[in-house]
Amino acid sequence: MATAVSTATARPASVRMRATAWAAGRWVVMLLVAAAIIVPVGFAAIGGLRSTGELQNNPAALPRSWYPSNYLEVLGGDAFWTELGNSILIAVITTLVLLVVTTLAAFVFARIAFRGREALYTLFVLGLLFPSAVAILPLYILIRGLGLLDNPLGVALPQAAFAVPLTIVILRPFFRSIPVELEDAARIDGCSTFGFFWRVLLPLARPGLATVSVLAVVNSWNQFLLPLIVLSGQDQWTLPLGVMNFSTQYTSDIARVLAFTTLAIIPALGFYVVVERQLVGGLTSGAVKG
Repeated sequence: MATAVSTATARPASVRMRATAWAAGRWVVMLLVAAAIIVPVGFAAIGGLRSTGELQNNPAALPRSWYPSNYLEVLGGDAFWTELGNSILIAVITTLVLLVVTTLAAFVFARIAFRGREALYTLFVLGLLFPSAVAILPLYILIRGLGLLDNPLGVALPQAAFAVPLTIVILRPFFRSIPVELEDAARIDGCSTFGFFWRVLLPLARPGLATVSVLAVVNSWNQFLLPLIVLSGQDQWTLPLGVMNFSTQYTSDIARVLAFTTLAIIPALGFYVVVERQLVGGLTSGAVKG
């Protein structure tokens, strides 16, 4: 009897130990991932406040003297603000075009039954296997034929097109999760198919829309190859091209290059923080209550 009791007591203890070890392992992994992301950004941000001589002598040390002039000189130039405006414009166009096209397509794939729907959806999914870099030459020829060289649309439209497969894959489950009873109730109240899509489905799918918006903006913000071949004028460059040009122009001034790079990251991070709050709020409130 005593042996049975001791065995029963030992099992929960071993289970607790395994659970504790698993939780500790997860925390360690999360901390390592966070460090891998935060440390380079923090190094760039702090490095922009140091002198180039200090960076070369001791890259990992904290600044002995602060040099905010590195940031002020970047902000005082016209190039940064022009490139920032171009990046924002292209990101906004890309996101709007992508949302308009993919929300309608995902709604059709999720809520409307027709012959060949799954086959057509599979065709869209296969687009995930097609990297944009492979199509860069025919894409350039197409953009030139359409007269979109040196035009923000020449960058924004292809970016949106290549993001369509992933966005549909993300949005379709959100649209399918809306109960059919809610759609029936909307139709009884006089909603058309598009009325249900616009007035009911899109507000309830806000977490999915926030997710694809973040992905679209970040992808557009970091895009380098497509703007490089489409935008030839320096007044049309985006921030990634500006960072390349700035680092080439000020090769010996590492601190100023780090300041420019940090300032180029901040707008995308700010957008993510704002949308991330909306995303968490939508997930915690839930789409349908009761």
